[in-house]
Amino acid sequence: MPEIASRSAASASVSASASSASTILTSVESMRDDNPPTTQFTSIQDLFEVINCTTGDFLAVTNVSPILFTEIERKRDKRRRKFRFRRYESDRQILFITIPTDLHELHFGLYQGYHNKLVRSGRGNSWRTIGTATRRAQQGHPGGDGGEGDSTGGPKPERGMKRFWPTLVIEAGDSESLSELHNDMRWWFFTSEHQVRIVLLAKFDHTRRALILEKWEEESSMARPGATTTRHAAALQPVLRQTITITEDVTTNPVSYNVARGALVLGFRFLFLRDPGPGEGDFVLSVQELQAYAEEVWKML
Repeated sequence: MPEIASRSAASASVSASASSASTILTSVESMRDDNPPTTQFTSIQDLFEVINCTTGDFLAVTNVSPILFTEIERKRDKRRRKFRFRRYESDRQILFITIPTDLHELHFGLYQGYHNKLVRSGRGNSWRTIGTATRRAQQGHPGGDGGEGDSTGGPKPERGMKRFWPTLVIEAGDSESLSELHNDMRWWFFTSEHQVRIVLLAKFDHTRRALILEKWEEESSMARPGATTTRHAAALQPVLRQTITITEDVTTNPVSYNVARGALVLGFRFLFLRDPGPGEGDFVLSVQELQAYAEEVWKML
């Protein structure tokens, strides 16, 4: 069995038994900082045992070569294991794994809310749900870097073919920190060569008992005040467009949910890669819809 620990803690040796492994796995409480639990790869079977004992939704695995990454993917699919590859960075040989917990799957309610509006608008047939399908880098590390979003999709026919990148990616975090979610966001924009247009992050902050939603897009840094017309300034940079914080109010009967900073807006142009036509426009999840969504999230606590 490999070692696993928070990066801020000393490494601990473990035996080959799953019961021993469970005693040294980082707890959910200790994983709620910026340092994910980390294990060094020794064998695929050992990795699967560590995943079995992990109580959070996020795990970093070091010493994973591109060949090993391909083999782990093959064995995972063959055994029908349900964990996902958050992202693989071949230059660092680090594989970040998502282990879906009930709370982690909070992303689905957001995607379903958007998709329901899409269908009601009559555009359901113009959209492809890509889901958790693996996407790999086409430049830089082709066949190496890869990742799987929690909920993803894009327009048809522009993104309707196999292996095409989505325009919308939703990533959720239970024990995964917000800073790691930001790394996920940057990975999607950069590795897709900016074909991904919106990354929506959903993080449950256990310390504050708050649900944090962030909507990220990209813009040229030339568009910012004071930018100069250099090649560096012209590069696309992630920009935080919206932050919405939802908290529970237990003083009301029944319990209610406070949504700070209004409705969530997903821009039509970013989703469909064109200007809206007659009767078309941005997709808005209202405060009331976000409150209903939050109620379902809190049931998972």
